[in-house]
Amino acid sequence: MSDMQKPIVVVGSVTMDLVTRTPRIPATGETLIGAGFDTTPGGKGANQAVAAARLGYPVAMVGKVGNDVYGPALLGNLAAAGVDTAAIEQAEGSSGLASIFLAESGENSIVVVPGANGKVDRGLVDRHAELIRSAGLVLCQLEIPMDTLSYTLDLCAKAGVPVMLDPAPAADLPERVWNQVSWFTPNETETDLYVSGSPSPEESAKMLLKTGVRGVVLKRGRDGAYVAVQGGRAEWVRPFKVDAIDTVAAGDCFNGAFAVALLEGKDPWAAARFANAAAAICVTRRGAQASMPLRAEVEAFLARHA
Repeated sequence: MSDMQKPIVVVGSVTMDLVTRTPRIPATGETLIGAGFDTTPGGKGANQAVAAARLGYPVAMVGKVGNDVYGPALLGNLAAAGVDTAAIEQAEGSSGLASIFLAESGENSIVVVPGANGKVDRGLVDRHAELIRSAGLVLCQLEIPMDTLSYTLDLCAKAGVPVMLDPAPAADLPERVWNQVSWFTPNETETDLYVSGSPSPEESAKMLLKTGVRGVVLKRGRDGAYVAVQGGRAEWVRPFKVDAIDTVAAGDCFNGAFAVALLEGKDPWAAARFANAAAAICVTRRGAQASMPLRAEVEAFLARHA
């Protein structure tokens, strides 16, 4: 099996977003009449898996859903997008849930219940270690227990499998993690946690490379992405101008597309341009996984912006 045929394997979170549209965020003790309600599949791990799968690349996911009403819906949505769900197990209790109040002003208030995502443990990783070792690239985020993340990275390091880590939601990382990461992909807020003094993106990337990670992608939304590698190039990749209506999961879309482009042989800067195009399409649509573009859409977009 060549590197180009090796699958992307996502070890991460699967969540159902319960979105209540409301005139404003309710005050303590206040009851409001909502304007609407939606259940939309999310979770950073699942979002990135769907982003890659919709681009036509083989993707498998390692994770857990609950034995509640949402579990089958989450699995069905992933499978419909083309994600291999054989390594997603069912746990007792609730699936990961995010209760979201979305005000007309665009403000939101969110309560996340980890549910089954909090039960993604070493045993799950062990049961699917062969799949993880077969990956061309493993994608991880920080919505599963840190112990499980560290254990997964140890497995990948021993097997020589590269890892892309999206440090979201941002949290302190064990020291050895840095040397085990091939691609570190924080957004602006997350970068500020890992570098002190709020330096420029260029300086931030230099500081992050000193930790031992081999490549850094600073995701800057409308400013594009800054891509830097150990001992090599460091350059901005310009964004595409679009009328954004919903930026939810744009970063996840970028990561999935960046992973696909790297495994298809693009250099990191060409891969980031491809990922910028996918994310640009994503923000013109509502929803998380529902907004992820197909390969033909990204290629047509890039042709228009050649």
